[in-house]
Amino acid sequence: QVQLVESGGGLVQPGGSLRLACAASTSFFNMYDMGWYRQAPGKQRELVATVTSGSATDYADSVKGRFTISRDNAKNTVYLQMNSLKPDDTAVYHCNAKHTRTWDTWWGQGTQVTVSS
Repeated sequence: QVQLVESGGGLVQPGGSLRLACAASTSFFNMYDMGWYRQAPGKQRELVATVTSGSATDYADSVKGRFTISRDNAKNTVYLQMNSLKPDDTAVYHCNAKHTRTWDTWWGQGTQVTVSS
């Protein structure tokens, strides 16, 4: 079992920045594709960004050019740098890990991001 613990959420004004972090409790972090998803009230969970075990990245169209996903395999941590935040980015952000061979998938509890003036 892999535990994922997110941090870095909070309240920020429109145009501001936040950096989320997700720490994974596994010695085989480099065997996992990692992702960030978000869920706003009354909406379905949606993909925000992913980074593969080989560090290839992909983004939802709504965040391209504003968000950057990265990983530090030495720290078992994936990050999401969020710039130029908008009120529509308000959601609970969840970290996701998927094993590249077994496809076992794990989720974190989430961290709240609120963009408001």
